[in-house]
Amino acid sequence: MAKLCRAGVQLREQIDDDYPSRDRRSDGWIADSRHLAKGVSDHIPVDGIVRAIDVDSDLQAHKEEAHSLAERIRLCAKRGDKRIKYVIYDGRIASPRLRWRWRKYTGSNPHKSHIHISFNPSGDQDRSWFDLEGKNK
Repeated sequence: MAKLCRAGVQLREQIDDDYPSRDRRSDGWIADSRHLAKGVSDHIPVDGIVRAIDVDSDLQAHKEEAHSLAERIRLCAKRGDKRIKYVIYDGRIASPRLRWRWRKYTGSNPHKSHIHISFNPSGDQDRSWFDLEGKNK
């Protein structure tokens, strides 16, 4: 039985707390047939652990909030949270590759309906708080 990495559980709970009435239609974490057909995705369990979540971009009917949330997650990673592997939203990706700067995402899904967050194996057991506001550094 697959389970979501603890970092994914923690981040999803923080987002749910911040946006209690948000739309969850595009939320997900376990691979669907499209992910399985490609064969490469952090939504596919490795040793029973899934290292990705999708968060619907309609956060309480305010699309601009999704851009703000994606940016806060990016900055959290840039400040040093090693659990975050990369973030994709609205045709852009941020990762350590360019020191967490946004760049064009050229994958088949531009991720306009949801924010995709992938996690490193360090997040498998680490359920500590994500500093999305930058208050601790």
